[in-house]
Amino acid sequence: MQYVETAAKLAQYRQQISELRNRMRELQQSVEPEKVADYEFSTAEGKVRLSELFGEKQYLFVIHNMGAGCRYCTLWADGFNGILQHIENRAGFVVTSPDEPAAQQTFKTGRGWHFRMVSHRDSSFAEDMGYRGKDGWLPGVSVFVKQGERICRVSDNRFGPGDDFCAIWHFFDLLPEGADGWQPQYKYY
Repeated sequence: MQYVETAAKLAQYRQQISELRNRMRELQQSVEPEKVADYEFSTAEGKVRLSELFGEKQYLFVIHNMGAGCRYCTLWADGFNGILQHIENRAGFVVTSPDEPAAQQTFKTGRGWHFRMVSHRDSSFAEDMGYRGKDGWLPGVSVFVKQGERICRVSDNRFGPGDDFCAIWHFFDLLPEGADGWQPQYKYY
């Protein structure tokens, strides 16, 4: 297919995706929030509750990260670091993993991450939110809203190669062969 024809067809698909996203946003606005417990997490500074992670914001993004042993979770977190100030202008943001707080801090420092991290190791948080399966931890994001003393989950989504939460997949989609088996590494040099 000629470049111009291909570009036109791709533009049609992108328009369909945009229209579908609009329908998804409309559906998201109709969700009935799911009440959750005020979970306790561990940090390098001590214990912290879910309610405290909101700061002064009404909403909170909680990233379900599988920990330092996952190259894919590291790839996503590297990307979040770059947009953190934009996210935090609108909502609270924290990354949670099963790693101990000291290990989180060491890995975070080595990667140059600026976001807050908490450990859910000693809680049922990940499992209760659906981010622990029979084979272990699962990556994704949950969004919470604080309504007075009540905390509710209003949305969540799993992470995986090709998803909307890591820009690299969309760049690779512009290559004729796509990602072509590419896998993230901790370092490339």
